[in-house]
Amino acid sequence: MFDLRGKVAVVSGTAQGLGRAMALALAEAGADLVLLDLNAAGNEATAATARALGRQALAIAGDVTDFAHIDSVFERVDREFGRIDFLGNVAGNARMAPAESMSLEDIHYTFHNLVISRLYTCQQAGRRMLAQGRGSIVSIGSIAGDRSLGRDQTVYGMAMAAVIHMTKELSTEWAGRGVRVNCILPAQVVGDNGLGPRMQADPYLADTFLRGIPRGRFGRPEDIRGLSVLLASDAADWITGACIPMDGGNLGMNAGGGLLAPIIRKHLQSPQEG
Repeated sequence: MFDLRGKVAVVSGTAQGLGRAMALALAEAGADLVLLDLNAAGNEATAATARALGRQALAIAGDVTDFAHIDSVFERVDREFGRIDFLGNVAGNARMAPAESMSLEDIHYTFHNLVISRLYTCQQAGRRMLAQGRGSIVSIGSIAGDRSLGRDQTVYGMAMAAVIHMTKELSTEWAGRGVRVNCILPAQVVGDNGLGPRMQADPYLADTFLRGIPRGRFGRPEDIRGLSVLLASDAADWITGACIPMDGGNLGMNAGGGLLAPIIRKHLQSPQEG
């Protein structure tokens, strides 16, 4: 049911973190890989690990926000594999600042990275999948696209909300022609990213995050492995348009993890203080 042998997966952001974990989980399940990342050395290391599992792995270094680069990637996929069965949209940077001081340049940068370039990649993969009559696309969103987090993330949250709605729109358009489109919404995942240094710089940040995670721990890149294989496989044939939290229960708990939560609790415990 979860066998991916004979399938070709294109995944971005594969030098580290969630992208690397997703790609190698797909390889372990049998898929051949096309790996996209700016970090050529890290990307090649991921490819080498996949090849050691007996898979074909093509590592392509480049910027996935560059449309010409994406065009060239899919031309190589056509030449070297002749098909695409899965797209993992993982790569995507954002800039954060208080809403009142966010520059237009940073707003455009964030939307181009997280929304526009991902839609363009979905179009490239989608055309080929529609011609095949089947395929699966998964984009990485965020719980910030579903709930306001209040951490200088207004534009980031807006972009991630667009990723969620892009998922729903594409799934509605393409499901009847065999192409499934889903989205994974992580909470705080600690790995090869900037979250660890941010928490080290702010002694209250880690506690604030953990108060919103009933599971009691931060996410790890490997937490995405099983969900990636499921959504890429025939086992998920009737799953499309889904935005699946990978958050240790954060969205289920809802109001427990915002920056205001400690203030609210203090006020409820000592209302006479204001």
